[in-house]
Amino acid sequence: MFPEARISAILQSLVRTAGERLTVADIVSVLGDRAFAILVVLLGLPNCLPMPPPIPLVCGLLLALVALQLVAGRPSPWLPAALLRRSIPQEAVERAVERALPVLQKLERWSQPRIELLESGLALRLIGLVLFALALGLIVAAPVIGQIPLGLAVCLIGLGLVERDGIVVIAGMVFGALGIGVNFGFAYAIFALIEKLF
Repeated sequence: MFPEARISAILQSLVRTAGERLTVADIVSVLGDRAFAILVVLLGLPNCLPMPPPIPLVCGLLLALVALQLVAGRPSPWLPAALLRRSIPQEAVERAVERALPVLQKLERWSQPRIELLESGLALRLIGLVLFALALGLIVAAPVIGQIPLGLAVCLIGLGLVERDGIVVIAGMVFGALGIGVNFGFAYAIFALIEKLF
């Protein structure tokens, strides 16, 4: 539907969709042939700000599902029918897009197709594995703020896939390694404290 559209334009088209509520199926249909990459961005966005449970958990589980399908080499994402029927208030979509657009548009001005190797099937499968690791990180992230570096990493990888920009994908992987390290350190500190107490 949007073969050359940038992600900001695709998200703005969501806002213009008529109706008080948007189903997940509506959103996927608007994403067109880049549904995988844009779903990754959409699942990362809520985690770029401090969010209470269970938002990181839900996003992490959905991201894991999407990532495994990338690893399997599926041409388009499959989501359960029950999830596709779920709906989101149009107002909530508008708020999320409004917050995300300024940052996305700045990144789009800088981003361009680079490192074509990352467009190969093998590279996409490897990126799927990285996203799966980040999804597991989101599921067990430290409460409220632990998911922020992971959310940024997921968004960067998704944006890099949309824009076919390997530099942005690699930057996302670096952020992801940082996020996993931060959460591993937090978990280690908690276990060390419990061990001291008992």
